[in-house]
Amino acid sequence: MSNQIKIGIVGYGNLGRGTVEAIKQCPDMDLVAIFTRRTPDSISVNEPNVKVLHISKAVDYKDEIDVMILCGGSATDLPEQGPDLAKMFNTIDSYDTHAKIPEYFNSVDRSAKESGKTSIISVGWDPGLFSINRLMAEAILPNGENYTFWGKGVSQGHSDAVRRVEGVKGAVQYTVPIDEAIEKVRNGANPELSTAEKHLRVCYVVAEEGYDQAKIEQDIVTMPNYFADYETKVNFITEEELKENHSKLPHGGFVIRGGKTGSDNKQIIEFSLNLESNPEFTASVLVAYARAAYRLNKEGQVGAKTVYEIAPVYLSPKSAEELRRDLL
Repeated sequence: MSNQIKIGIVGYGNLGRGTVEAIKQCPDMDLVAIFTRRTPDSISVNEPNVKVLHISKAVDYKDEIDVMILCGGSATDLPEQGPDLAKMFNTIDSYDTHAKIPEYFNSVDRSAKESGKTSIISVGWDPGLFSINRLMAEAILPNGENYTFWGKGVSQGHSDAVRRVEGVKGAVQYTVPIDEAIEKVRNGANPELSTAEKHLRVCYVVAEEGYDQAKIEQDIVTMPNYFADYETKVNFITEEELKENHSKLPHGGFVIRGGKTGSDNKQIIEFSLNLESNPEFTASVLVAYARAAYRLNKEGQVGAKTVYEIAPVYLSPKSAEELRRDLL
């Protein structure tokens, strides 16, 4: 296919691997290279035409890659990589530290505007698709309340944050919605729910030998923006248990808004996801927004963007005429 969008990937963990698979389903895209901080020879990619290079080589591909998809973690990778790579490339990322999104947006926006690039931040399903649904529901039912429930599933961002705690050899974190809270919302009660009343966070941790497990647990449960506001349970297990029982990456969740219209009619809007592979689904969202970043940049719309500023027509490989005919 001529005029394919040339894609690069930074990072080759679960999300990076999912992105490779997502690109395969898009005939209008061509994966050029994967960039890593690891030794490139240590990464095996079953794609003969895709280069695997050290991240220091990215600058050499400024003119060969249309959009760089950033697959690092939000805790430490993206705050550095996002602004730096926006100086050279159109970028997409899945930055998901909700409390710091405005700060991160401003940092990336400065870089992208200076370089004439387009960067879409915080892409995925939350933030991302759930963000859109919260906005739509609030606009349609102004007299109401939004509720977001995540799980039960593995949170990649929170699991990554746990793995970065000193003394942690391996870990996975499950976000678990509290059923009683969901039912109250679906019944139209519009309850006031604290963060802790909506979810549990359950961690399974493999500790490095010789480290104080009590200190590791304290470092996890007091972590701001991740665990401090939740009831968090930390379970220490063996490496074998982690591999055998916690190697899959399911997830999902709900956005529900309860509101009233007219005299006193209860209305419920609900959007839900049930995912067998969180990273593969998130990667699929990233790839769709990579198409949007490419098109926006061609139109001269530079700087940082979020899903709120992206019209749906930019995501689809179909033309506007085809969309009106097939989907409207």
